[in-house]
Amino acid sequence: MQHFSRENFLRPWALARFFGTTIVGVLLDLWSKRAAFDHLSLWMDGRFNGSRSSVQFIPGWLHFEVTTNRGAVFGLGQGQRMLFLAVSVGAIVFLTYLFANSRRQRMYEFVLGMLLAGVLGNMYDRIQFGYVRDMIHALPQWPTLFPWIFNVADVLLCTGVGLLVVMSLFSPKEDGRGFDVIPAAEEKR
Repeated sequence: MQHFSRENFLRPWALARFFGTTIVGVLLDLWSKRAAFDHLSLWMDGRFNGSRSSVQFIPGWLHFEVTTNRGAVFGLGQGQRMLFLAVSVGAIVFLTYLFANSRRQRMYEFVLGMLLAGVLGNMYDRIQFGYVRDMIHALPQWPTLFPWIFNVADVLLCTGVGLLVVMSLFSPKEDGRGFDVIPAAEEKR
């Protein structure tokens, strides 16, 4: 494992890509959650009491309805708030380490910013509310195929992980022994 490099923290454009993507992603996530819960949720005695209605953005394909999730992805680990907060802190440290050692890879800096935004958006909900607010229901016409409701932070996390996989498959390997998300060609700049 490499040592922690400060180079990217001294490069304004690298900081702008990483933290700019993070800030835009977190703001979009929190705004969408607030808008959805303000307009679609039922409250009783100051507590969330379910979805008032569902907005069919693309009927049968994309609906908006609010729900809460006290677990992780796909509702796994219900009620493990402290564990998920600890994992989020670890992810923030790890993503910051990856950014510090990203060696001038512009796309990689954007992707790491997307991942950090997803972590921070859901972490904010866990701290503030004790659960994650979800509102995007894709493929509601096939509830057995895809029953999950998610949020913008989840989209950022899944897209970021998918892009990392694609980048690792198509990046040159440094020593041929496995994948390297950081291309060796980028290192020489």
